[in-house]
Amino acid sequence: GRMTETELESQLIAFFEGDADVLVSTTIIETGIDIPNVNTLIVHDADQMGLSQLYQLRGRVGRSSRVAYSYFTYRPQKRLTEVAESRLQAIKEFTELGSGFKIAMRDLSIRGAGNLLGSQQSGFIDSVGFDLYSQMLAEAVEERKERMKGKKRIQKFVPEFTFSLDAYIPSHYMTDSELKIEFYKRLKYVDTVDSLEQLETEMLERFGEFPDEVARLIQLTRMRIFAERARVERVKQTDPKIEIVLSLQATQQLDVADFVKWTVPLGRGLGMGQQEQKLVLTLNRNKQSTQQMTMQAEQLLAELDRRLVAR
Repeated sequence: GRMTETELESQLIAFFEGDADVLVSTTIIETGIDIPNVNTLIVHDADQMGLSQLYQLRGRVGRSSRVAYSYFTYRPQKRLTEVAESRLQAIKEFTELGSGFKIAMRDLSIRGAGNLLGSQQSGFIDSVGFDLYSQMLAEAVEERKERMKGKKRIQKFVPEFTFSLDAYIPSHYMTDSELKIEFYKRLKYVDTVDSLEQLETEMLERFGEFPDEVARLIQLTRMRIFAERARVERVKQTDPKIEIVLSLQATQQLDVADFVKWTVPLGRGLGMGQQEQKLVLTLNRNKQSTQQMTMQAEQLLAELDRRLVAR
């Protein structure tokens, strides 16, 4: 920790090029160091380090096809605290590739997230879970900001969304159940098409091409985003039709005459009506497959999003 930048660089280069067989270092190497031929790591006084720090250090080895070993040591006869023992047990237990999420959840369990805006450690989060707590906290902070500015907070619009399609993440595509839950949550809370595309890219890079079930799940998520933004009240598939009901506000904002012109190519496949002064769009099967109907519904929602959100 007392070496100059030049000295640090020269020592690392010597180790990288094989002029030195052993590198003795502080935890400065826990991030940003990638030396594929390193296959053994020995950590001194590992019981004094945090779980995420241990996980980062372990990641310095095993970065090639060679078998790697990590030894986390502590002083002989030392009585470990319950927390330290839990950390070492976790780093021993989660050794498979991609176990970062499990490590993070175990670390959260060991430390307790506590009251993020106060000094209390462990508390309300234990009763509602981390994701819901984070969402509630974000909403409370946003509401407080808007109240200070004298604005009335607009509640997020949540449409009723019902489809009888096989849309899920199959086990042969994503084997880790906790990782699968993580992606389900991310798909649930994504609220822009750009964010969804980033999530799609991440899934493609990590797990490969989508099976049909995942492709449908992505499609329905995209439709849900369009529906939320356009303030569509209900999207419901009941064979042989798909019904889209706009909210009263969306109905009043939409230039219906101009929208009708856009829908002309759909012909008799699309019906229009009103229900309690709300516009109702009905897509009929007309010898189409469910996939074709769903694609048409997505096009309609995307067009409604384009017309209504811009206003």
